[in-house]
Amino acid sequence: MIDASAPLLSSSAYADAVATAVRAAAAYYTDGATPLGDDEYDALVRAVAAYEDAHPDEVLPDSPSGKVAGGAVVGDVPHSVPMLSLDNVFSAEELDTWAAGLERRLGRPVAAWCVEPKLDGLAVAARYRAGRLQQVLTRGDGLAGEDISHAADAVLGLPAALTEPVDVELRGEVLLTQEQFEAANRLRTEHGAEPFAHPRSGAAGTLRAKDRPYRVELTFFAYGALGLDEDLTHSALLERLAALGANTAASTDAHPLRCATTEEVQRRIEEIVALRAALPFGIDGVVVKADAAADQRDAGSGSRAPRWAVARKLAAEHKVTRLLDVEWNVGRTGIIAPRAVLEPVVIDGVTITYATLHNPADITRRGLMINDQVFVHRAGDVIPRVEAPLTEQRTGDERPIVFPEVCPRCGDAIDTTEQRWRCARGRNCQAVASVIYAAGRDQLDIEGLGGTRAVQLVESGLVADIADLFTLTREQLLGLDRMGDTSTDNLLAAVEEARNRPLGRVFCALGVRGTGRTMSRRIAAHFGSMAAIRAADADTLARVDGIGPEKARLIVSELAELAPLLDRLAAQQVGTAVTEPQAPAAVAADAPEGAPAQAAAGGPLTGEAVVVTGSMTGPLAALSRNEMNELVERAGGKASSSVSKRTTLLVAGEKAGSKRAKAEELGVRVVTPEEFAVLVAEQLPQG
Repeated sequence: MIDASAPLLSSSAYADAVATAVRAAAAYYTDGATPLGDDEYDALVRAVAAYEDAHPDEVLPDSPSGKVAGGAVVGDVPHSVPMLSLDNVFSAEELDTWAAGLERRLGRPVAAWCVEPKLDGLAVAARYRAGRLQQVLTRGDGLAGEDISHAADAVLGLPAALTEPVDVELRGEVLLTQEQFEAANRLRTEHGAEPFAHPRSGAAGTLRAKDRPYRVELTFFAYGALGLDEDLTHSALLERLAALGANTAASTDAHPLRCATTEEVQRRIEEIVALRAALPFGIDGVVVKADAAADQRDAGSGSRAPRWAVARKLAAEHKVTRLLDVEWNVGRTGIIAPRAVLEPVVIDGVTITYATLHNPADITRRGLMINDQVFVHRAGDVIPRVEAPLTEQRTGDERPIVFPEVCPRCGDAIDTTEQRWRCARGRNCQAVASVIYAAGRDQLDIEGLGGTRAVQLVESGLVADIADLFTLTREQLLGLDRMGDTSTDNLLAAVEEARNRPLGRVFCALGVRGTGRTMSRRIAAHFGSMAAIRAADADTLARVDGIGPEKARLIVSELAELAPLLDRLAAQQVGTAVTEPQAPAAVAADAPEGAPAQAAAGGPLTGEAVVVTGSMTGPLAALSRNEMNELVERAGGKASSSVSKRTTLLVAGEKAGSKRAKAEELGVRVVTPEEFAVLVAEQLPQG
């Protein structure tokens, strides 16, 4: 395969690069199943253009340079006005250079800019007559497109009738959100079809498909129009489109924003980049446009792209690499998790060697094989995942993935009754991991009980689960290697202190599947005692904020499995007498067993939805993020990890980053750690 990043040094290398680019563009703009990722394709096209600039007499007619969609697609329905693509820039410096060039062309400063996300889907034109949808076309080669009107009823955000009886052509992007992508692949595999490689290929395939026995929903985002007031600014045009009933990016966290200067433009780009991982759909860049209609008219357009708009491309989150192997790892609850071993690939500056495969059913659904070329996706700090194989790239060297027949760790049987396979021994398969987790700072916080000591305790037979920690004697510990008087006394003291941890931490230490630190606190606050939690049925548990019926059933099943352990913890007086700090009013003596505790009222944060971000300073410097969330809830507030319209208070420490920017944009109150410490002074840990 051609090295897309290398300069082209000969006419033959140039010809090979053109052929590779044409094939990749044809795949990208039809079904998305290209063996080149976005970064590689962009680099290849730039190398082709650089060679052509140096050797203008050697330009091949098939070259993608200067062509909409790289010249890879055509259509048979003419566009009323050419539907152009966008030129790209790849850095802040290139964007500044482009903006300066536009102002030189205009002979004046640009009045204002509009910054919006570059959605990773397919460009379409939707024609309305008297407010009713008549026809939908793909962009094609920019001059003519393909009629895809048959797919319109499955596209959310593209109304069959506008709110006004106007003649207009909406232009925008059709894509699959991540949720729609997963739903589409479930439908496809249920009907015996191969899963889509990634959301873009899914959108392309769905828009062109006819007579499928199932319906795949997509989403439309309008970004322009023909036939409305030509003097509207771009930002005003987007507001007009939303008023007509079309979906726009204004409904998202990465909504379009009018900026007065290029400095504001750069800041908004950084904000959208920071939001990228949390968006429910893919973006591959940020679009910067001259906002004023007069600036757009005076700048004009080239044969391929308007001169008044540009795409600031971002590093790709999807890359193609090879699946070398699958490893099967056993987690602390006995879950047997497959992990993809990949040929190393760099995504967004990070070298990826491993990726998640979720579960055996997911492997089967995606039709993966060893040695497949696969799409790998990484968004922000999310664990990379393998999405789908490029089946058309198979060579015959691929081989099936072998599923384990016994537990890879202990050799016992495997419970395959659920999608996520599990060792028949459950938590007992990974007792060391369970003990280490339970002893962690945000659970029982047993100082001195790290990995080496946990292994020693389990392998010596002294500890099989966390209840055994509370039966350890001084004589038993002194009999272990490297355990002297001081270390023994310190460990016993730490274990004794752990006996009185708040209920939420004790519950979290159990490692109940479907829960974590936040959910454990909510469950503890809702019920007030371990006895009440154990007595709750699925319907009662489902009333806890964030627990639905499915998760409630899992938790009930987990508690039944943990019943012997819970009985032993109760006998040791662990997690029984101590109620959760944020719910001091325990279940009344005459209340029915399992009734929820009443939440504390009147705290300084009552009614507040609080997000903590950045490094804490001052009186809060020593608190972990979990301890900060506990503090929020002790003061009557609700802790959250992400900023939204429901957030009322942000505690912004050092290097607060994008969460602070989003909070300020939404008008959320922002305080420093020191100011927050004053606000919750009575709830701060003492000593």
